[in-house]
Amino acid sequence: MATPDRASGPGTAEGGSHRPPPLLAAFGLLAVVEITAVALRWPALQWATKPLLAPVLALHLWRRTGGRHTRVLAGLGFATAGDVALLVPGTAAFGIGIAFFLGAQLCWISAFVEQGAVPYLRLRRKLCLGYAAVWAGAVAALVPSLDAVLGGAIAVYSMALVGMALTAHVMGPRAALGGGVFVLSDLLIGLGAAGLDFTGRPVLVMTTYAAALALLTTAFADDRGPVAGRTAPADLPGRREEDGTERAAVPAHGDPGAGADGTGPGGAGISGTAR
Repeated sequence: MATPDRASGPGTAEGGSHRPPPLLAAFGLLAVVEITAVALRWPALQWATKPLLAPVLALHLWRRTGGRHTRVLAGLGFATAGDVALLVPGTAAFGIGIAFFLGAQLCWISAFVEQGAVPYLRLRRKLCLGYAAVWAGAVAALVPSLDAVLGGAIAVYSMALVGMALTAHVMGPRAALGGGVFVLSDLLIGLGAAGLDFTGRPVLVMTTYAAALALLTTAFADDRGPVAGRTAPADLPGRREEDGTERAAVPAHGDPGAGADGTGPGGAGISGTAR
């Protein structure tokens, strides 16, 4: 019976070489092909590659951690559905894609909360205020140029998106970077929906999206600490602070031996090239 692959360390193959794990290499290849398809405007190739991105990462995560991170796996499932929806032209499909990605963000927020995001952020109010300001600024800049329904949907979705990026800090710099890059990717989509397009935007959307998925997933895949009883993951052994320093070991449970192209609504551009 197949079991999760936990033998190889991050970025190494089973034989001890420095090659990336096979599934991450497959994801990288798919991402390059998908970005190329977006750049060359080849929809058929996008249909062949984009729906595989999140599933390949989900399989990598399962092989590394088994069922420990079901919320992250569920989020990748929602992302897959959203990717497919955004390949279909039109405003209706765009709205469906937003709904699926809202589900993904809520799953990932739940995963970060499980890792101790709430107590972690209670001590970081300035960080929370900074992300709130980013959300308010983006909504104020983009929503007025959209119709009421789409504008409302984007306002709600973006709140969840920024919440995901904020709570991701609990898992360390890699997850925090992944959350921030995801915000950038969706901000670029928002610019397209608001009619503020520019050359190369669809390629930037896809590139940042693929990078964000990889960063968020591998933050969990390479996090080997036990989940049970974890209340403040930032305080666990091996967890790095945002400045790169590593915290000292903290005994678990009191045991001294115990040692994460869109061009605008209604146009055919709100599809796969939106992401």
